[in-house]
Amino acid sequence: MKILISGGAGYIGSTIASACLDAGITPVLLDSLITGRREYTEGRLFYEGDIADGTVVDHIFADHPDIEAAVHCAALTVVPDSVSDPLGYYIANVTKSLSFVTHLLRNRCGRLIFSSSASLYEPGEDFSVDESSPISPQSPYGRTKAHCEALFADVSAAHPLRTLSLRYFNPIGADPWMRTGLQYARPSHALGKMLEAREAGTPFIVTGTDYATRDGSGIRDYIHVWDLAAAHVQALRNFDTILTGAADTPRSTAINLGTGRGTTVFELLDAFNEVTGAQLTSRETGRRPGDVAGAYARSERAAELLGLKPEFTLRDAIRHALQWAPIREGMLEGAAAQHCVGP
Repeated sequence: MKILISGGAGYIGSTIASACLDAGITPVLLDSLITGRREYTEGRLFYEGDIADGTVVDHIFADHPDIEAAVHCAALTVVPDSVSDPLGYYIANVTKSLSFVTHLLRNRCGRLIFSSSASLYEPGEDFSVDESSPISPQSPYGRTKAHCEALFADVSAAHPLRTLSLRYFNPIGADPWMRTGLQYARPSHALGKMLEAREAGTPFIVTGTDYATRDGSGIRDYIHVWDLAAAHVQALRNFDTILTGAADTPRSTAINLGTGRGTTVFELLDAFNEVTGAQLTSRETGRRPGDVAGAYARSERAAELLGLKPEFTLRDAIRHALQWAPIREGMLEGAAAQHCVGP
């Protein structure tokens, strides 16, 4: 099986590519390298270009007419940035996704797996959500994901396309074999900020402690990025079973990808301190723009349709993130990529 991964040189896309290669699936990567890393394409089929560029997409399918599905990971993803630059986020995440799906249809690619987000949910009283929970995104980033899901559903209803939206909760960690990990020196999520504070010898800043959670800090469902990637392999293998294309079967659907467990920021800090064996102090401050209390997955559907049973724990993810941090700079700045480049 051969697949196309847009955003295949990013954190999530490159990890999915590794999981596919390990499973005997050949990934073809498309990435503009605006946030992705050329080093993550080493030894892989890679085309540098924009998902909205029909010439590049047509070239990929001309070179690889046996591509059976596309995994659409390309997007801007930082919530505070989406608040300050909503126009840029709508162009990158929605307008370009519309162009991309047009190019897929022109090349007769009728299977699409979309990297969606749990940020589009309105959490229940206990902060848990399932696929039928109300959609009410609280940031421009979340709204771009909701718009894309609606866009793909409408296109799938009228054209030879079937779409599976995988709603990511909070991926953390790194490839357990240290092939790839977060490319940013200073990532914006809580674990990244803990790593940054530990390195700098400064307190970790807890942004927002007035939420209606059990300890006042935000709550998230932290899933190891490798478990997330493994779920994509299962989605590719079971795509036609999940979306048969029969007249009475929806041609688009969504599945939560989480662990089914909620972890507050203070609980994440406790786990971090346990793994490191040292005490990282914290300091409380107000919420960042676009921040919400958060949510965690009710993940029965993923277990049923994908057989998703997370292999790695929260502490495994922290441990792998710690292992990745010191090698990130050398790998990303010192590696010379060997890759197949398109036009």
